[in-house]
Amino acid sequence: MITVKEYTPYEIVMDMHMHTVASGHAYGTIREMAQAASAKGLSYIGISEHGPGIPGTCDPIYFTNLKVVPRILYGVNLLHGCETNVLNDGTVSLEQERLEKLDYGIAGIHKQCYRDEGREKNTDNVISCMKNPKISMISHPDDDHIPLDYERLVPASGKYHTALELNNSSLLKPDKRLNCVENYKHMLRLCEQYRIPIVVNSDAHDPSYVGRFDEAIALLQELKFDPELILNTSVERLLKFIGQREDK
Repeated sequence: MITVKEYTPYEIVMDMHMHTVASGHAYGTIREMAQAASAKGLSYIGISEHGPGIPGTCDPIYFTNLKVVPRILYGVNLLHGCETNVLNDGTVSLEQERLEKLDYGIAGIHKQCYRDEGREKNTDNVISCMKNPKISMISHPDDDHIPLDYERLVPASGKYHTALELNNSSLLKPDKRLNCVENYKHMLRLCEQYRIPIVVNSDAHDPSYVGRFDEAIALLQELKFDPELILNTSVERLLKFIGQREDK
């Protein structure tokens, strides 16, 4: 019997947020992550190690020598990025000189190197990082332990061409990320209202989680979210979006 794959408008072909052993608390190598992506049928992955400030992560020099890594492994195209940290002064934790050597940057708030300053100031700091020409995405903007103002964040995402992420890993641990599901619902409704694109990522810390988008897709289906606003259902769309970064 021939099995026909069921079509879904939420077919994610690129996973742009994942970590290897270099991040200090993840458990696969670049090659193992690429091999897992190949098995899942992904055409591109982005390796985005944690930037300075996360205990145990790589030294910044790591980001200057990624040219030695093959651009294609197991038939999967590799992009090189960094999940750098939003800091309390509105900057990111990886020096601009290092960021410039990467294909893209992700900025995210992590409690290990950020102090909650209240919803408005937290939002100011994230928006400030959006203005950096190498920051293409904001990771997991979903945790009310460090709250954000989505009415301001979503329009800023459009203004500065920096996609907000729907993070599958966050949805797997809603008990640890305060009001995560409700925050995503609010954010996604605003993205549809303002026609602002998003990116869906696994945030994999082990090869077994590469290309895992099940919780995120279930939420998108529940909301009947417009698939045309998901950047990484199309290689061309996401690569073009990343290319816009230089135009900020």
